[in-house]
Amino acid sequence: MPDLTPNRRLFAFLLVERFGLFSLAAAIDTIRSANRLSGREVYRWVTLSVDGEAVSSASGLPIKVDYAIADLPADTDILFVCAGLSTEFAGKSKVLAALRTWGRRGGALGGLSIGAQLLAEAGQLDGHRCTIHWENRASFMERFPDIQCTSNVFEIDRKRYSTAGGTTSIDLMLEIIRADLGPGLANEVANQFHHERIRSPGDRQRVGPERDLTGKSDKLRKVVELMADHIDEPLSAVDLARVAGLSVRQVERLFLRHLNMTPGRYYMRLRLERARELLRQTNMPILDVAIATGFTSHSYFAQSYRLLFGRPPSEERRTTY
Repeated sequence: MPDLTPNRRLFAFLLVERFGLFSLAAAIDTIRSANRLSGREVYRWVTLSVDGEAVSSASGLPIKVDYAIADLPADTDILFVCAGLSTEFAGKSKVLAALRTWGRRGGALGGLSIGAQLLAEAGQLDGHRCTIHWENRASFMERFPDIQCTSNVFEIDRKRYSTAGGTTSIDLMLEIIRADLGPGLANEVANQFHHERIRSPGDRQRVGPERDLTGKSDKLRKVVELMADHIDEPLSAVDLARVAGLSVRQVERLFLRHLNMTPGRYYMRLRLERARELLRQTNMPILDVAIATGFTSHSYFAQSYRLLFGRPPSEERRTTY
């Protein structure tokens, strides 16, 4: 049989200030391991910054790079943008211009963690599906309502790649390795990192803080996903139960057994946590935040917010994170 594996592929990682070091390391180490286990250099990688100077990660660790963005190697297969705590940084206009230029040439683009937001700002996700870290998804959808941003761990839509950050960089690279070199090698690489299960694009992120529902009822996860997908127009208890194929009483029992709270209280907490994300990450007026999270009364929103978080929404807005 002919050898159908690719020739040496080159991945470029564009680092911006305060990028997520773990997401970058997870991506690079996965393809490094694929090279070692396959016995040949299938993958190469280079790092870039706006000006070719070292970039500080979110943890403050400076990383030297190989090139300035203007010197991106012409044989690059995928240009990944690595962002972390902020999408505002010196030289941002040069980065967006470079992304547009690469996209116009038909080049493949990817975003690690919140890198997808920079791709969107550069107009490179129009008509494409993407994902982003759950903490930033609410603000992304408010800012780019015409872009389909899923809650999945990673997305590949034609020449656009995106991940939710952290260990999902491993899953994205494993999917690329699987397509290039077969599932056997992808599983070998996963085993090197004690990565027990290779997640697919259909696997969802956690929907919010402390939302680990691993090992719990599939029906419970279904209801929680429904809640997370209907924040602005909350579903009734009857609708939640009907879509999940349960009775209202069965749904109540599931939540009390596994989460020690009623479905209504859990749903309220999800909505208020989404509101906190919007308050921290956007400049939306507080009334708009309330409406975006399913509240029709400003006073009821403020009262509920204070009850859960111990401070009013206006005070959250004044806090810098």
